[in-house]
Amino acid sequence: MPVSVFELFTVGVGPSSSHTVGPMRAACAFAESLRGRPVARVEATLYGSLAATGVGHGTDAAVLAGLCGHDPERVDPEALRQAVDRVRRTKTLTVAGSPVPFEESADLLSDPACLPFHPNGLRLRAFDGGGRVLREKTVYSVGGGFVVDPEDPPPEPPPVPHPFRTARELVRVCEAEDAPISEIVLRNERAARPEAEVRERLLQIWSVMEACVEAGCANAGILPGGLNVRRRAAALAGKLREDPAAEPSDWLSVWAIAVNEENAAGGRVVTAPTNGAAGIIPSVLMSFRKLRSRALSEEQRDDATVRFLLTAAAVGQLCKENASISGAEVGCQGEVGSACAMAAAGLAEVTGGTPAQVENAAEIAMEHNLGLTCDPIGGLVQVPCIERNAMAAVKAVTASRLALRGDGQHMVSLDRVIATMRSTGADMQDKYKETSRGGLAVHLTEC
Repeated sequence: MPVSVFELFTVGVGPSSSHTVGPMRAACAFAESLRGRPVARVEATLYGSLAATGVGHGTDAAVLAGLCGHDPERVDPEALRQAVDRVRRTKTLTVAGSPVPFEESADLLSDPACLPFHPNGLRLRAFDGGGRVLREKTVYSVGGGFVVDPEDPPPEPPPVPHPFRTARELVRVCEAEDAPISEIVLRNERAARPEAEVRERLLQIWSVMEACVEAGCANAGILPGGLNVRRRAAALAGKLREDPAAEPSDWLSVWAIAVNEENAAGGRVVTAPTNGAAGIIPSVLMSFRKLRSRALSEEQRDDATVRFLLTAAAVGQLCKENASISGAEVGCQGEVGSACAMAAAGLAEVTGGTPAQVENAAEIAMEHNLGLTCDPIGGLVQVPCIERNAMAAVKAVTASRLALRGDGQHMVSLDRVIATMRSTGADMQDKYKETSRGGLAVHLTEC
C-alpha cells in the first residue's frame, strides 16, 4: 500500500497543501529535531514554485508557524495567525521551546531556481552562536501536503493483501474477489489499523469536510491577499434556499465554492487530494448525502460515505503513484483533474456502479481535465481556482452518470489517461505550473 487513505485525506489549513501544509509540516518536524541544541539562528530558503507564489499561498507564514511548533493537522487557524503576527512583531521564533531571533528579510529567503528533485523545494538550516551549522535539511513539498526527503526515505509500509499499481490490476482484483473497490481498499487499510478505526477516522474526515462547507456557506466578506475577491457562497446559498426550482448542480457549485473560499481565507479544510482542489469531493459527497440518499438511514448514509471515500482514495493513489497531484509539477490537471476523477469514482460506487463502471467514471472525469494549467492570479488560490472546483464538481457527477449508463467498456482506460496526464505535465511550460508567470495570471494584468 504505497499511499494510505489517511495520507490522501488529511486535515490542514488553507490556502495550499503544497505551499502551506507541506512547508508547515516540514518546518515543524525540523524545529522538533532541534530540541536541546544550542540554536542561535534559523534560516529557511524557498525554491522554485514555493519562491514564485509562496507569499500568495501563505508559505512564508506556514514556515514561521511550523518553526514555532505548529502542526497543520492540529493548529487552529486563528492561533496560527496570532503566532505568525507575534513572530513578526517580536522578531523572535520559539523553536522547540527556546526563543531564537528571526529577521524575516534575512532569515526567510527565496530563490526562483528549481532544485533537481521537484519544483517545490525548501531548505532549512540551524546555526549555533558561532555561525556553525547545527543541522541542515532540504525537503520537497510534492503536493497534497506530502513532504519528501530523498536522502531519508520513509520506512516501508506493511504488506497489504491486495496490492495494485494500475487501475487494470485493481479491477481484476475486484473481479477475482467478487468485491467492490471500496472493500479492496478497506482490506488494504486493515494491514495498518483495525477496521473500526478506519471507519471512524473516515467519518471524522467527512465531519471536517461538512463543517467546512457549512462555514463557507455562512461566511461573507473579502478574501485576503489584495485581489479584493468577494466571497459568494453565503449569498448564493441564501438565494438557492429561496428558490424552489433550484437545480442540484446549483448546490454542487455553491458547496464547492464554499470550501474553496474557506481554503483561500486560511480556514480548516481537508486535502482532497490537495487544498487547491479541496472543494470537489466534499461537494459531490454532500450532494449524495443530501439529495440522493434520502431513503437511507443515517447508519446507511455513513456506510456509503466510508465507501465513497475509500473508492475515491483508490483513484487518488493511482494518480499520485503513476503521475502527480502537484500543480507545480503537472499543472492543475494533477489537482483538479485528480479530485474530479476521485469524486466521480466515489459517486459511481455508492450509486450502484460495478468496478468497471467506477473505473470508467474516473477515466471520463480525468480525460476532460487533461491539459488544465495552474495559473493563479497574483499567486493566490482564488482566481480561477475557486470556480474551477465548482465546474469540476459538476463534471464529476456527469462523468459518474455517463459511466453508470454504460457497461464499463470504453476505448481509453483510466491508466492511459493518467499516463497522458503525466506526459502532458512534462510537456507543459513551467509558466503554467503554479508560478503565476503565464495564463490568466499574466493576461489579467495585461488587460
